[in-house]
Amino acid sequence: MSTEHPAITSFRNELRLRGGAGDVVILPDSAHTAALAAAALGCEVGAIANSLLFDADGSPVLILTSGAHRVDTAATASRIGVRRLARATPDFVRQHTGQVIGGVSPIDHPAPVPTWIDPWLRRHPVVWAAAGHPAAVFSTTYDELVRLTRATEVEVD
Repeated sequence: MSTEHPAITSFRNELRLRGGAGDVVILPDSAHTAALAAAALGCEVGAIANSLLFDADGSPVLILTSGAHRVDTAATASRIGVRRLARATPDFVRQHTGQVIGGVSPIDHPAPVPTWIDPWLRRHPVVWAAAGHPAAVFSTTYDELVRLTRATEVEVD
């Protein structure tokens, strides 16, 4: 009997179904910020892909951004063609991703979520992103992350 959190197991299954090659790593503590995840993994903060869910007038929008960036919501909204991007509530995040803030993965959501990606992540040969739980991350590459998510590039800052 597995003691792994069901969200991590679900993520592993989805990653495998999509042909992802990365490793899922369970960290000793929750890594709900890019800085905490980078410290635990021994990598640069910029190599952490934050999965940030926004509320675009009731519709979910996922932005995968480098941990070294903050999303300029007004500029990014204009670039992706929505009126505005608002910080999503915890309930909105759970409804659209099935996951909790701090553990939102780029994949394994109940329904497809329109996704954009920060091209700065391309600078890192290995990128780390949440694996469905605040204490779980997975390794990937920029190109694989784009393939897994069908994300479109957008400058976020």
